[in-house]
Amino acid sequence: MRILITGAAGMVGRKLAARLHKDGSLAGRKITALDLHDIVPTDTLSMEDAHVAIHVGDLSEAGAAARLVEQKPDAIFHLAGIVSGEAEANFDLGYRVNLDGTRALFDAIRLADYRPRVIFTSSIAVFGAPFPDVISDDFHQTPLTSYGTQKLMGEALLADYTRRGFFDGIGIRLPTICVRPGKPNKAASGFFSGIIREPLNGVEAILPVPRSVVHTHASPRSAVGFLIHAAGIDGDAVGPRRNLTMPGVAVSVGEQIEALERIAGADVAGLIREETDETIWSIVKGWPTRFEATRARALGFTAEENFDDIVRVHIEDELGRTI
Repeated sequence: MRILITGAAGMVGRKLAARLHKDGSLAGRKITALDLHDIVPTDTLSMEDAHVAIHVGDLSEAGAAARLVEQKPDAIFHLAGIVSGEAEANFDLGYRVNLDGTRALFDAIRLADYRPRVIFTSSIAVFGAPFPDVISDDFHQTPLTSYGTQKLMGEALLADYTRRGFFDGIGIRLPTICVRPGKPNKAASGFFSGIIREPLNGVEAILPVPRSVVHTHASPRSAVGFLIHAAGIDGDAVGPRRNLTMPGVAVSVGEQIEALERIAGADVAGLIREETDETIWSIVKGWPTRFEATRARALGFTAEENFDDIVRVHIEDELGRTI
């Protein structure tokens, strides 16, 4: 089985590649080749009985996507994209990367004339206010950011290309992935991770929004689990509505901080400083809060049940089980 990951140098891409490296198989099939693509080089991997190739380039450039699919990978994880804050700040770049790159990849698959499984990472940013208390799977998609709009366009393309038989696509709307390891990125949602990650490392963190903000989260471990599960799921069971809202933990920022204090203590939680950022707040207050994720749960997608578990996952996976 040949697998292609775009956006392989990103946090989720690296973790997905590491999981595939560990498992050696996907959807019950042995991995024979793994292609890792991003705009910058990603980590090299060595897999027994599998060829690993690193590809560097811009998916939106002419011919780039065609070169990636010429070996006809059986499963394609399309994770490449720029994050919400950057897409909002740079309109042209957001559409070139998040929309043009996606269209180029999907069209390259179409022209290659075969039918792989394609897993596309979308976002809950496809939804826009006003919201009910809990968002059902039937809630309309009216994004209020350029990023959400670009992801919604990708969802529509995925559904249409699947309908036409060009590939077998599954779109997964990720909640905010928390706690993200490493350095902060330009995502407007970055503070959700920062207020946990930085204090656990003994560093002050800035909270730019009110503690009352409610949001839905899943750990990086769960995000990889979503992707692995989507690769092997029965397309007929999914039906024509190919884009699914993933499950997660809905908590307020205040409840996040309470979970941190329960696990790491008051001194660690005390490293959070509240300092409103109007730009971030203007984006975040238009985001959805709680989701039913009924279809995804029925199809076997799972995530953490509480935020304490999300904090513990970060401690186990990133801090070697110590604080």
